[in-house]
Amino acid sequence: MFLNGKVAIVTGASRGIGKAIALALAGAQADIVVNYAGRTEAAEETAAAIREMGRRVLVYKADVSDAQQVQEMVAATLAEFGKVNILVNNAGITRDNLILRMKEEDWDSVLSVNLKSAFNTIKAVARPMVKARSGRIINVSSVVGQYGNAGQANYSAAKAGLIGLTKSMAKELGPRNITVNAVAPGFIMTDMTEHLTSEAREKMVSSIALNRLGSPEDVASMVAFLASDFCGYITGQVIGIDGGIAM
Repeated sequence: MFLNGKVAIVTGASRGIGKAIALALAGAQADIVVNYAGRTEAAEETAAAIREMGRRVLVYKADVSDAQQVQEMVAATLAEFGKVNILVNNAGITRDNLILRMKEEDWDSVLSVNLKSAFNTIKAVARPMVKARSGRIINVSSVVGQYGNAGQANYSAAKAGLIGLTKSMAKELGPRNITVNAVAPGFIMTDMTEHLTSEAREKMVSSIALNRLGSPEDVASMVAFLASDFCGYITGQVIGIDGGIAM
């Protein structure tokens, strides 16, 4: 899955799934824009690993829920690399609670970071991709966006919204040879799942056909595949990376 000469923007790339995606794309010979919101040291560590692979990297701090900051990031990408071929919308947060206890600001912040950000980034990269008549957009959704989860109404709604956005953008941008797909990870080992008790982890694993939690690299491999030329005729799809939990 060679991406030699391609330029990829990965949002939320300082840690977890985003970091794994950035490294996988760099491993396939793409140059990377490492977007992050707050963890400068972690973002620089990701960038250092990419440079060790011999790839170029731009580290860019931006709140992707802010349209102006996104436009400036894409402009900086074009100034640095001259193009943007791949966009991976991975940035996300959680603010879990039952709906009766959920604060309005927790609803708004999750929808803004997890869903509005994808609107902002897609809109910003659409023009250069349309001009080039080529592009790959991959949105990181979730199995809870397909099936829901108690205590995660805001997160589930945002991830479900990403699926609708994916399908709509696939129809809008398809005539310009731009593919838009989504991946829907299940339970993945990241710092978001580290707080689970051993009992909760065992219960979670028991519901997975492959009898294990997924790794960030499991997700990253599929994203790299969707970003490659092997996927020129795949668009508007939601691909589960969940070990069989959603069967």
